[in-house]
This record gives sequence, structure tokens and C-alpha cells, in this order.
Amino acid sequence: MVSTFDILIKDGLVIDGTGRPGFKADIAIKDGKILGVGNLSGSPSVRTIDASGMVVSPGFIDMHSHSDVHLLINPLAESKIRQGVTTEVTGNCGSSPAPIAEENLELFKRRYGPLAEEIPWDWRTFGEYLDRVQGNGVAVNVAPLQGHGTIRIAVMGYDNRRPTSTEMKKMQDLVAEGMKAGAFGLSTGLIYPPSCYAETQELIELCRVVARFGGYYSSHIRGEGRTLIDAVKEAITIGERAGVPVEISHHKAWGRDNWGKVKETLKLIEEAQSRGVDVTCDVYPYTASSTGLGASISPWAHEGGIEKMLERLKDPETRLRLKREMEAQDQAGWDKVLIAQCEENRDHVGKTIQEAAQSRGMDPYDFVFNLLIEEKGSVATVSFAMHPEDVAMVIGHPVSMIGSDGYSLTPYGILGKGKPHPRSYGTFPRVLAKYVREEGVLSPEEAVYKMTGLPARKLGLKDRGIIAEGACGDLVIFDPSEVEDVATFQEPHQYPKGIEYVIVNGRIVVEEGEHTGAKPGKVLRKRATMLKRCLQESMSR
Repeated sequence: MVSTFDILIKDGLVIDGTGRPGFKADIAIKDGKILGVGNLSGSPSVRTIDASGMVVSPGFIDMHSHSDVHLLINPLAESKIRQGVTTEVTGNCGSSPAPIAEENLELFKRRYGPLAEEIPWDWRTFGEYLDRVQGNGVAVNVAPLQGHGTIRIAVMGYDNRRPTSTEMKKMQDLVAEGMKAGAFGLSTGLIYPPSCYAETQELIELCRVVARFGGYYSSHIRGEGRTLIDAVKEAITIGERAGVPVEISHHKAWGRDNWGKVKETLKLIEEAQSRGVDVTCDVYPYTASSTGLGASISPWAHEGGIEKMLERLKDPETRLRLKREMEAQDQAGWDKVLIAQCEENRDHVGKTIQEAAQSRGMDPYDFVFNLLIEEKGSVATVSFAMHPEDVAMVIGHPVSMIGSDGYSLTPYGILGKGKPHPRSYGTFPRVLAKYVREEGVLSPEEAVYKMTGLPARKLGLKDRGIIAEGACGDLVIFDPSEVEDVATFQEPHQYPKGIEYVIVNGRIVVEEGEHTGAKPGKVLRKRATMLKRCLQESMSR
């Protein structure tokens, strides 16, 4: 008896996520899995999708996402699912929503600004947070990382010092607890307090715990400007000494004086790979970056948390010291830094720091200090500081995969405020439009591999990121001649064009470009190889 499939996708050009050439085929899905790839004409199905003239690929895996709390606020994952993302890797840049120490909860919540008031914070452990996301329902799959900054806050607050032996043991225990709960690894944000207070050896010791569980180390390295090369070397050293795979986050050369340095850093990655170190990177297809304005303030001023920093910004002598330090740092130039989001001074959103400062008749540095005070530290910015040739070079290199460094946003509600970086809406379609169709930096097969098979391999997801019998039913159907990012820096809240269908775990979430409201996503939990091995050894005794 012939099985009736849940979904039959007919006559599409299949780009299967392995990098091999595309081929015409039908795809059958049943019970969340791909059951057939080939000529399936005449097969009965509940739903048939005509993919003639379309590409059918595995669902895109966003290797670098910050949607941790956004998926609790709006589990439809609107801006990500509509660009073809079916799995988000969360907990990047040293920041995850767990684990939380009760005594430091309020200190920790300040990291999320106004969004903190939109969620219940009814978890404390990493496992409880993952349960909360799954119980809430979610449209995309979630592959979570633990944040080193979060762990350090739980144990040490915002203290700028080495951990004691007792504190180090507590942090190692929290890393182990998170890995057992299903974390895929540990991330750092080494320009952000308190991660930036950690010395290399601290990170090596914590990553040795990650290695025991088969996870990987993801790092926003210790500077992407004048310190770029040394920062890449540090990330490689941590991986090599801890015996853990390394993912260098949103790899770039930031600031005019540093343009071209990616040639050397990519060579460093290649050399490390030749020594057997698993080092890769992710990249987004834009020449502008985005972060909090507070990141421009020297790390020492953040000690003790945001409130302490704001107190220091009110002191004239401290302001003068900070101004001198900031002038000597890697700055894009205040005329190239856009104010993307703030609450109390919304009339400045979309203006550069230079323009906003002039409108107040102020020096840009004093304006920045005052703005941070008025906004209680919660100001998002976009900085135009990368060279297009550098971006294209990293995108085209075999060691890179695609990550948005963005969020699951919506054009409505609290997630639709401000003018955030358009990468949250356009990253994956932009790669397909600009770097495949227009500039030919990548072939369609190479681009899809960087969005699917390569990140799946890094994560150890053997049944995702590919189109093959038995694989999970995560698929994207897009028009290769029409797919395009629409979001801009001045009008970022716009969904892309050309993404026609998105299927997650065998259920249609985007149909003819519109969200169906389905939430079939799963919290994916890393199956720790160490635990499996220990179980096998105990059974053989």
C-alpha cells in the first residue's frame, strides 16, 4: 500500500545543503521527516506544493542569533522565519538568559533594557529556561549556547578581577550543568563587561568543561579593530589548549585603519585547521555593525554594573578621562554611528551621533555620556565601519558560514520599535541576492551550504541542514530570480521578497510569503558525547 504523504513538493530544483550541484526532484514529507527525494509523481499526499521554477533547500540555520528573550515575547519568530531561517543558534556574545543567581537577578535583567519587563523571569537554571521556551511554543528550532558573561554575573557580578578558586569551581559547575541540560557550547563577548574582565586562562579552564561534553566555543573576540589579529590568535589558543572547536563570531575588520586585516586572520584560521584545530567563523552580509552605545565606554567604567557606570558618567573628571580614552580607541567616527533605538529621546532615532549632538549644541562625547544617562544605559547603535571587499572576502571563504547577529523582530509591538540593523530581516535573502545573483561571490550551492550543511556540521546536527531521506522536514522554497532583502537602515522593519514557503519539522509556517501562525519549532538539546560514552562504559562492565 502506498503511503499518503503529509506534504509533496514537486518539480523544484533541489539544492540539498551538501554543496553538490542542484538537481530536479520531488520531496515527500511525513510525520516531520523527509521520506523520499526523487521522481515521486503520482504519489498521494494531503498537500502538494508546485515548486516549478523554485529552489528547494534545507531550512537556513542562523549560526549567530540574539533572539533568546525575543522568542518568549513573540514566539512566531517573524523576521527570521520569513527569511527562511528554521533554526536559530542563541546565547551568543557571552549573553544567555540563564543561569541566574537570585541575588543578582535585577543586576542581570538590566542587560535587556525595556524587554526585561515583557517576560516573567520564572526560571533560574539553564534547563528551566529551555523548558520555558519549549513550553511557550516557538516557530523555529532553537540551538542554545550558554553565555560566559551570564555565568560570571551569577557567580561574581560585575567584578573586574580574577575569580577565586571557589568561584572558578562554581563557574565550571554551571557550565557543566548547562551542557547536561542541552547547551551546544559556551560563548563569550570579550568586549563586553563582565566577559572582558576574564583572562585567557579562565576561558581555557571553562572550555575544558565544554570539551568534555562535546560542545564548542563561540567568541565575540577581544576586539575587531586594532587588536583583531591578536584577538583571533587568542580564540585559536583557547580552542587548541582546551581541545574544543572554535567559532569566531561575525568576523570582520572594523575601522578604516584595519581594513584588509581579514586576509591575515583568515590565513590564521587556515593554519590552525592544518594543525587539526576545528576553527570556523560566521559573517553577516553588511558593512555596518550594531551594538549598544555603552560598548564605547571603557570596560573599567562598567565595573559593578550599569548603575555604577551611569554614576561615573555624571562625574566631570571621569568624563574627561573617558573622552581621552575613547578618542584613542577604534572609532568609526561619530558621523558614521546611527542611533538605532532608545526610549526617552526617540526624536534622535535614525540620526547619527554627530547630527544629534549638533542639534543639542554639544560635543559628541558629552552628548553620548548624557544620552546613556538619560536612557539608563539602553541605547542601540549602528556603525558603518567595514569595507565591502573585506565582507565579500569573508563571505566567500570556505571557513565561513552565515549568521545574522540579529533578533527575531516584528514590525509591530515592542519588537517593532526603533530602527534596528536590517540584518534581522534581510541577512539570508541578501546573501542570495547580492553575493550569489548579483556579484557571483558564491554559487547557489555554496551559499546554501554556508546556510545549512556547514552550520549543521558545526553543531553536530546530523539530521538537519541537508535534504535526504530520514532528515528532518526543515525546508525553504524560494524564487532564485526574485529573492531579495527589502529592509534598509532607515526602514528596517520590512520582510524580504521571494521566500515563498518555509517548513519546520514537517509543518508549513510560511505559505506564499505569509506566516501561518504555526509554532512547530523545537528546542534542540545537544546530546553530550561524554555522557553517552560513560553510559556505554558502565553497561559494558
